[in-house]
Amino acid sequence: MSALDLHTVERVVVARTRADLAELGPDTAPLAGGTWLFSEPQDHLRALVDLTGLGWPDVEVSHDGLTVAATCPVAVLAGLELPAGWAARPLLAQCCAAFLAPPKVQRSATVGGNLCMAYPAGPMISLAAALDGSVCLWCPDGGERRLPVTEFVLGDTRTALRAGEVVRSLALPAAALAARTAFRKIALSPLGRSGAVVIGRRDADGFHLAVSAATVRPVVLRWPAPPGPDLLASAVDGIDPDLWHDDAHGAADWRRAVTGVLAREVVAELSGGTAA
Repeated sequence: MSALDLHTVERVVVARTRADLAELGPDTAPLAGGTWLFSEPQDHLRALVDLTGLGWPDVEVSHDGLTVAATCPVAVLAGLELPAGWAARPLLAQCCAAFLAPPKVQRSATVGGNLCMAYPAGPMISLAAALDGSVCLWCPDGGERRLPVTEFVLGDTRTALRAGEVVRSLALPAAALAARTAFRKIALSPLGRSGAVVIGRRDADGFHLAVSAATVRPVVLRWPAPPGPDLLASAVDGIDPDLWHDDAHGAADWRRAVTGVLAREVVAELSGGTAA
């Protein structure tokens, strides 16, 4: 795939400094992996700005947690070795596997691109929601703002990105990475797009349950301790009915029902008991 596949694109600007991002506009789009960008006509585009020229390191590990560049390929996360004290480290590979993309695509598709597409089944959205991830946005005035991923993704293919903004990075805090997690996913077919992804996290702050793929935007439910069956069922039932996703990969009522089942399994795993 290349810019030649987009017949209206007349030039590609390789960004070297932040100032080069001023090129972005209604007819000029950012380019990272390009797996979606080159997958269909983009007749409104005349130029692309290649973000990979900025040379952002794929990942940075610190005592604060993990910072993932928007240009980081999904495949890098899948094989990333993290500190032994971060009990949630298997979750990265689990979410990447939910992508169900061939290795060639995973080597090109980027974390930032997956977040910006805001598909309900976006695996990087699932990962970020489960680990209290926040998105750093570079603003056209030279500033930046940060949003929890639950506020960045607004709905099916809708985000809080404003004109001229680009996603710089995703931050996953060390406290969340140190927690135990449990992952469940279901689809209508063995290799189908995720119909529901439920991820639990148990840490010193309590119990957190992230629901994605089943809903048009991620939903995170929180309790001071693992919830009992009735409390859990009430919380899942209390999710806004308008948020349940409905398409060829799963009807809304099915997604809601299986979310309840997966949620019970996740709570049971992190409680050391059996599913209710």
